[in-house]
Amino acid sequence: MNLQINMEQKSNNIVNIHYLQTGQATATDKLGMREMQALAYEHRDKRFLLIKAPPASGKSRALMYIALDKLTNQGIKKVVVAVPEKSIGRSFKNTNLTDAGFFADWMVAPYFNLTDVKNEQDKKGRFKEFFMYSSARILVCAHATLRNAMKELPDETFDDVLLAIDEFHHTSADANSNLGDVVRRVMNNSTGHIVAMTGSYFRGDGIPVLRAEDEAKFYPITYNYYQQLNGYKYLKNLILGYQFYHGSYLDHIGEVLDTRKKTIVHIPSVNQRAATGLGKYQETSEIIKVIGSIDHKDYNTGIYYVKTNDGRMLKVADLVEDEQKERNMVQDYLQNIKHKDDVDIIIALGTAKEGFDWQWCEMCLTIGVRGSLTEVIQIIGRCTRDCEGKETARFVNMIAMPEAEQAEVKVAVNDFLKAISASLLMEQVMAPSWKFKTVKDEDKPGEDLAHTIVVEGLKPLSSVKTQTIVDSQLDDLKAAILQDDMVVKALSGSTTAETITQHLIPKVIRERYPELSEGEVEEVRQRVLLDTIIKGNDIVDEKGDPISTITGEDDKPSEGNRLIKIANRFINIDKLSINLIDTINPFQRAYEVISKSVDAKTLKIIQDTIAEQKYEMTLEQAITLFKGPLKEYVAEHDGKVPTIDHPDPKVRELAIAFQKIKNLKQRKLSGLEYEEK
Repeated sequence: MNLQINMEQKSNNIVNIHYLQTGQATATDKLGMREMQALAYEHRDKRFLLIKAPPASGKSRALMYIALDKLTNQGIKKVVVAVPEKSIGRSFKNTNLTDAGFFADWMVAPYFNLTDVKNEQDKKGRFKEFFMYSSARILVCAHATLRNAMKELPDETFDDVLLAIDEFHHTSADANSNLGDVVRRVMNNSTGHIVAMTGSYFRGDGIPVLRAEDEAKFYPITYNYYQQLNGYKYLKNLILGYQFYHGSYLDHIGEVLDTRKKTIVHIPSVNQRAATGLGKYQETSEIIKVIGSIDHKDYNTGIYYVKTNDGRMLKVADLVEDEQKERNMVQDYLQNIKHKDDVDIIIALGTAKEGFDWQWCEMCLTIGVRGSLTEVIQIIGRCTRDCEGKETARFVNMIAMPEAEQAEVKVAVNDFLKAISASLLMEQVMAPSWKFKTVKDEDKPGEDLAHTIVVEGLKPLSSVKTQTIVDSQLDDLKAAILQDDMVVKALSGSTTAETITQHLIPKVIRERYPELSEGEVEEVRQRVLLDTIIKGNDIVDEKGDPISTITGEDDKPSEGNRLIKIANRFINIDKLSINLIDTINPFQRAYEVISKSVDAKTLKIIQDTIAEQKYEMTLEQAITLFKGPLKEYVAEHDGKVPTIDHPDPKVRELAIAFQKIKNLKQRKLSGLEYEEK
């Protein structure tokens, strides 16, 4: 069945999702818990809990409730909370819970809040001390500290210990993932408990977070964007939009940036095709000029006071600045703001995404195609906190006009909108990524051989250093290569591909990793090139010819074409034949995509349609079962309908048929037109 849903157009260039505003998501019960927290706490006795819930839903506090109960009532002796980075560690600071009705407060001894410790050796030492000598019960650390410390500790260290991992999508089912290995060790070789928390239960690179056999051990708590936003008190709708432009984004950002809305602007990195070539500082300066003229800068906070053309004074935070003292000053200010008027616009590059909280944020304006759907979902989460006076949250992605035909672009954008909608429902929609191995490499347990390429002549990774670089640092290394002065000149000139790949790239690798031997440099060089060729990134094409990505506009392949390439990586959406695009109209020598409006009922239809895809059954088969065996089953069981989790496969088949017919009836009752093809 190919379902086409036609809806009334309400606004331009957006997917407009409306919610009921029940207030349930933020209301608290007699223990002080919000809806999602109470849902998770209900299953606090499970040894392995997987909490999948959006940003701002209260996962950090849910963990506090569960951990304190395990410490008090379940025989757990210690709790380790691991977060991706220092700033997120603040979510687990001392918290008063008893005033709202809970039986204990969350207290972390400053000595064991390792996110505030600078020296890595000190962190590792205190981590060991926490287990061996200390009577302290709670420790907070970064993922990296957990990985490093566990290299020197036995698995039984986590006997009767709760390990809580925030932003769990940083783990990986990959056999070489160090963080994933820690999780597997705790699960299989200790009596420890695990609470895993994530706002996007998928990885942008397509590698699953957990192996199927490991995930089956977790009790899942799923609380998606539909539930959260439907239960908000103030936020009425979320808007998703794609705005195409021609030329430089700086020439058009003023048409998209609404200075009356609290906004985070994410500019492109220098290696992205959307970058102007001016450099990140100059681009930031140009954006501030679009906002208005700088009146003064507060040197106690780092905040710029910018006067708009109509006389308003706005507070602008620059998080693009690399100077550490200046950057820390601005971050400290943002982490302690108390009022809506404390900041108006934030300009950022790699920050203000995951774990960044600013409840008044109304709009996220992102420049350039983002190759990671996880990153898109995390950015959207920055503006979806419920806040008095905020009725609408917006995510707008500015993308250079593709060179492709409009029909192809329409398909790609519609795929993106479907993928985002499905991902907000915590569905994995990224295609698997590819791995490379030598002919001599042995298959590893849990390895996905269906997405492995054997490369003749590929040098095996001979050391922990090269393995770590390939596992977790390739993207950073490619960015460094594309920012190297000699590489930039080579790409903009007539330098041969051989010179770039054989000489300049190894030069950057040596400079970045001076401890590597020549053999190790070659191992990393080969992986950089293979990763680039397969993933279609920005150094060489399939023939090995250099692709100009840093020169003038006439030499650049359209950045918008990346949207089409990335859309091809989405799975589980081809059968989701929901048309979210209405028309395409001319706009500034490019065009804008006008979408159809999606309300809460339609978001539910997306959820139900995805559920249908998990079972192979045609509408004709469902109707046949519905008219015969299903009616007989219901009659024989006093009106009870079959369930999907029934142990008898024939009963499960009847349940699938029932759900398919039920979904079809709901579509008709909703007044939505559809076509069968």
